[in-house]
Amino acid sequence: MAVFPTVPFMPVGRTAGSLLGAMLMVLFRVISPEDAYAAIDLPIVGLLFGTMVVSIFLERADMFKYLGNLLSWKSRGSKDLLFRVCIVSAFASALFTNDTCCVVLTEFILKVARQNNLPPQPFLLALATSSNIGSAATPIGNPQNLVIAVESGISFGQFLLGIFPAMIVGVLTNAAILLLYFWKYLSVEKDQEGGQPEGPEVVADDEVTSHRFTPARMSHVSSLSPDDVDCISEPIIRSNSVSTSVNENLRSRSINSEADIQLAIKSLRASSMSHEMVEVSTVPDRRDEGASSRKFTRTASQQRSVIIEDLPPSPESNEEKEKEAEVAEKRWKILVWKTAVYLITLGMLVALLMGLNMSWTAITAALVLLALDFTDAQACLEKVSYSLLIFFCGMFITVDGFNKTGIPNTLWELVEPYSRIDSAKGVALLAVVILILSNVASNVPTVLLLGTRVAASAAAISHDSERKAWLILAWVSTVAGNLTLLGSAANLIVCEQARRAQFFGYNLTFWSHLRFGVPSTIVVAAIGLLIVISY
Repeated sequence: MAVFPTVPFMPVGRTAGSLLGAMLMVLFRVISPEDAYAAIDLPIVGLLFGTMVVSIFLERADMFKYLGNLLSWKSRGSKDLLFRVCIVSAFASALFTNDTCCVVLTEFILKVARQNNLPPQPFLLALATSSNIGSAATPIGNPQNLVIAVESGISFGQFLLGIFPAMIVGVLTNAAILLLYFWKYLSVEKDQEGGQPEGPEVVADDEVTSHRFTPARMSHVSSLSPDDVDCISEPIIRSNSVSTSVNENLRSRSINSEADIQLAIKSLRASSMSHEMVEVSTVPDRRDEGASSRKFTRTASQQRSVIIEDLPPSPESNEEKEKEAEVAEKRWKILVWKTAVYLITLGMLVALLMGLNMSWTAITAALVLLALDFTDAQACLEKVSYSLLIFFCGMFITVDGFNKTGIPNTLWELVEPYSRIDSAKGVALLAVVILILSNVASNVPTVLLLGTRVAASAAAISHDSERKAWLILAWVSTVAGNLTLLGSAANLIVCEQARRAQFFGYNLTFWSHLRFGVPSTIVVAAIGLLIVISY
């Protein structure tokens, strides 16, 4: 039930399956209720909860939107886009967990692929496999690394230094395999059939209208009241009325000679100039406070300009300015809030690198973000994947009860003499065991079952060998998720998100993933093992 999304005879899912296993362990008295509660590792649950809350705030702060824009920014073709998907998803998964990155980036990658007439399969495989590989680099990259970091006591910095070089080489190797495997599909030029013929750009009528009559061009008219418009247009109307009357007179005449034409033109000019004549006004001179007056003259055009300049601002313009000020204030607040989210996340990463307690560091960062949000935290907390937290609690109890049966110890005693990490054959056999068990029983139960046993076997060699054994377990159990579609929760997330995507849906099948997953997993795991061992 932990591996398959639904079991035919009992399709209850992973979370209910883990709780069912825990309940059966207590029901059949394999483990007591007190021991069942004690088996739950609260530091791991707290660390998982804290990283979830931080990821939710980063998503609200458009971090993943910026990552998505980075994928298509100045892209140079399909191969460049595929390489970017591998790099961006790997680094994002190392910081924000692989499941979160797959949830956020799947639909965006599908959209970019469809818009560029590219096959979605290579980009979805790049997202799923690179997210798994990249998440191996840090303790907060995936759930099994959280377990390893807490149980082993390895600091964040030591974990990063031990696996980060293997992650870089693994991502580049995976990208190279993707390019070789899908080179033919990515080399197909964009389909031009049914496209628009080359030529001048066709613009819609409404776009032309909006371009010609933009608010910027019409601001001096739109800011006037109706009465003001009447004042401005009155001289123009009078001038037009005179011109109309003259034209009617001209039409009524029978002009048969050139002299009559010249006479008509002169009369028309005289009538138009009469309305552009100087208007005499008397305005009292307030400087002398006397009866003296000052005469000034203005033409009709000058009167219109003075009227426009002397108009008081309309209520509509004041409302627009207030709205613009409110929008600017909101943008400033959003910018400050986003900056605070990024700084708090950066502070959490710095604290982890300094070796502070990982669980309380993540929980503290989450609570600070909730406090600085100045809103009800219920909406944010509802997005936390409590089903995953419950799955971990049930898995802790189930695995602890299974360990008390003695079956895992018996099986490990058969394998342990041949899987010591002080020899190449031992490392290879241990890697094969982890690889198979991670796909049969899922990676989290594998880590819970093998972690302490592998570490105890390596501790008999040296202290450095113990730390190295934990890192080998982290690397192989994570990369093993790329072997099959069911090997990792991130794979299933990409598959489901792609299938349910609106307008851009795509079905990533089990066999299409397996054909690429088997060679990629074997090569990447082997190369990474060489780097981890040499650390």
